[in-house]
Amino acid sequence: MTFDDKQNMQIAYEQAQISYNEGGIPIGGCLVAEDGKILSRGYNQRVQKSSAILHGEMSVLENAGRLPGKTYKNCTMYTTLSPCDMCTGAILLYGIKRVVMGENETFVGGEDYLRSKGVEVVNLKDEKCRELMQKFIRENPECWNEDIGV
Repeated sequence: MTFDDKQNMQIAYEQAQISYNEGGIPIGGCLVAEDGKILSRGYNQRVQKSSAILHGEMSVLENAGRLPGKTYKNCTMYTTLSPCDMCTGAILLYGIKRVVMGENETFVGGEDYLRSKGVEVVNLKDEKCRELMQKFIRENPECWNEDIGV
């Protein structure tokens, strides 16, 4: 497979930055095909669209539109933060076999479950991703707590 994890994580980070700049939760992502083509980009829009489900990964899938099921099988989902249970379920539903996250120090989602289902999970431990998320949490603790169900 041809993947440039750092370059693709930069795309995800840029999406997270867009959300942050719009006053939203700074989680971004992109879906990359086996040949390295970017199929979709997206970012968390819970605040902007008053949505209960438009997390970063869900936005990426939404923006990809209707793709043949086999397309997802050899893709990598890049996300700036460990995927929550809902996004983990969507990754499994579409049969995405590889997930690369920016960090999981801020939040640990369904990583173990993904692995148990045969998904390769890579943590880049990206400091920029962590710093942006931590900045948002300091500035908006009530919004963060709402998002993670506290």
